[in-house]
Amino acid sequence: MSKLTTVYGLHAVQAVLKSAPQRVQALYTQQGRQDQRLQKILNLAKVNDLPVKPLARARLDALCDGENHQGVVAECTPGEIHDEGYLEALLTKLDRPPFLLILDGVTDPHNLGACLRSAEAAGVDAVIAPKDKSAGLSPVARKVACGAAEVVPFIPVTNLARTMKQLQMAGVWLVGAAGEAEQSLYQMALTGPIGLVMGAEGEGLRRLTREHCDHLISIPMAGSVSSLNVSVATGVCLFEAVRQRNSAS
Repeated sequence: MSKLTTVYGLHAVQAVLKSAPQRVQALYTQQGRQDQRLQKILNLAKVNDLPVKPLARARLDALCDGENHQGVVAECTPGEIHDEGYLEALLTKLDRPPFLLILDGVTDPHNLGACLRSAEAAGVDAVIAPKDKSAGLSPVARKVACGAAEVVPFIPVTNLARTMKQLQMAGVWLVGAAGEAEQSLYQMALTGPIGLVMGAEGEGLRRLTREHCDHLISIPMAGSVSSLNVSVATGVCLFEAVRQRNSAS
């Protein structure tokens, strides 16, 4: 059997129970905890005939390496594996212009989780990131994503520049966020087949990634702070695209 993945947090566990309950191999809750939010998970477990084992908080803490589990932990088989082949198939079957998010070397799992959460809320079709020197779908990222990691396809790729070139050949326009770009986010048309490209914490887009973008945009900053956290900047860019796409439909 493949190595089990630990999923914890109310939203993340609830998302697994809703989308793929067959993945859940063990479900643990905190002894003595009784509230409405946990009851939703217990109801889903009952519907799917999954036994629930109460554990002391210290035992749950140990399962999650001390992270905030909110009183619920699930041990799951790995979800669907997404790769370059999946991305190619996705682009073929979509009946609308693709809306993609590309993360260039985001290494903090908290930032990755927050980006996934924003991507799911914005209706992004897939999130793409390089396999190396980037955060993966760790338990921390899944927890911060609040269930989005179980819904939005996350596609790690071996060569990001090559994948970007393939997306361009498939008709996707790549728009990178860069603080020094002269064109504002609000001046850029984001209504067609779009891949938003966001850079790493602090360093921004790598040179090769920047060169593979069709356009570079910046977020207008009125205050004295020079830049935004990558997950905040991602949310701003995604929802400007959502605004434009909704207005155009």
